[in-house]
Amino acid sequence: MLTSIGQAKSCAVLFAEFKQTRPDRRGVKLIFSGIGDRDVYNITAPFPDDGELVIAGRVEDRSSERSQVMFFVERDGQWVPRQNAPVFELQDPFFSFIHGELIFGGVEVYFDGDDPHYVTSWRTVFYRGYRIADLEPFAKGPLTMKDVRLVELASGRIGVFTRPMPVGDARAMIGYTEIGALEELTEERMEKADVIPDQFLKVEWGGGNEAHLLPNGIIGVLGHIARMDDGNIRHYYPMAFGFDPEKREATPLKIIASRDMFPDGPAKRLDLEDVLFSGGIVRNGDGTATLYSGVSDAEAHRIVIDDPFLEYESL
Repeated sequence: MLTSIGQAKSCAVLFAEFKQTRPDRRGVKLIFSGIGDRDVYNITAPFPDDGELVIAGRVEDRSSERSQVMFFVERDGQWVPRQNAPVFELQDPFFSFIHGELIFGGVEVYFDGDDPHYVTSWRTVFYRGYRIADLEPFAKGPLTMKDVRLVELASGRIGVFTRPMPVGDARAMIGYTEIGALEELTEERMEKADVIPDQFLKVEWGGGNEAHLLPNGIIGVLGHIARMDDGNIRHYYPMAFGFDPEKREATPLKIIASRDMFPDGPAKRLDLEDVLFSGGIVRNGDGTATLYSGVSDAEAHRIVIDDPFLEYESL
């Protein structure tokens, strides 16, 4: 059984708490070129591959949900497509390193055969290899499950965060299970993961975007919490929490950034203006961390914030 410290708080309450203590920090937009007039958003944090840092990003036309995931490298202050890198027909990329191997994935989306703009379902898919050029598919999550993330534990086992939806009368929640090897990452195992209680109100939802093993064995989870107003106006906030895999206990959620900390810019649609989708975080070792985020489903930004995982290292 999984447990949480405290009771779920609404997005509004968490945001009010965050505004009381947030530092005066401003994000910057990442510039992407070489992809025509398409948008790049919902990026990963940079990660090493063949001796250089690479970012994976969701690339699509402003008027479409049909996406590609491409790999980018920085050249003269701009991020350009990496030459000869594979391109995946996915959304919302992510990565982790498990037992020295690169694990890459994204969301595979299925469209109606008669209406190419109507999404019928989706699932998380996984690839593995020791470098991007060698990636091969090896696992798929259950239908309608996004935000499945892996982390190598101190024991060598693999922690798996899931995102079932719905869960009873709740929109979506975060689950957790463990496996001994990547070969055990099956749909059934993900479906049967225990759910962390008391993280979201039933009308709100969230998911994990990245998991970091901390020196004390606690997992620092970067994620998002979201709500919807009347008129289906969406509000997404980057959040973090700590998870103890031994006690199987989660700390309370905390918001770590908000849309007004980033430069103004376009949105894919009016209902997506207040959307930040946590892509990844780089801990800088000086008490700060750099958060990489999709912004309003149209741009990709980064911002230096207080390291949200520091407090979990003393648990």
